[in-house]
Amino acid sequence: MINDKAINMNHIKVKVVNKSSNELPKYQTAQSAGMDLRSVVENDILLEPLERVLVGTGIFIELPEGFEAQIRPRSGLAYKHGISVLNSPGTIDADYRGEIKVLLVNLSNEPYLIKAGERIAQMIIAEHNQADWQLVTDLGESERSAGGFGSTGTK
Repeated sequence: MINDKAINMNHIKVKVVNKSSNELPKYQTAQSAGMDLRSVVENDILLEPLERVLVGTGIFIELPEGFEAQIRPRSGLAYKHGISVLNSPGTIDADYRGEIKVLLVNLSNEPYLIKAGERIAQMIIAEHNQADWQLVTDLGESERSAGGFGSTGTK
């Protein structure tokens, strides 16, 4: 049986304002989950080892209620240069209307030059739920129960 979701791609409408000279964020392939965000900088930024910097994108969005935008590292930048998103994944809430900015960190031993228009992170639009707490005195048992870090083994 074929999953209906596989046939009917879900696309949501997201309002966007682009105050940069870069193209709008876009998916690089038909099955990409994330869209690349590009830097907006007046001058290139030299990001020293273990240094962090907040980089603007010039992108402002209005998400539908029940959705968030997640900001994540680009795997190529992380692997090749040690550049990551410090608060990964960063969350853009549906009621936020400011510029999307990316908190980059250099985890390598070498400086890295962030250039204008460079793809610096990826953004994923995801549906989410909000919780209504149900206060109880006990939780149900499970196979794992209170087992935490490493409790399921290392192999």
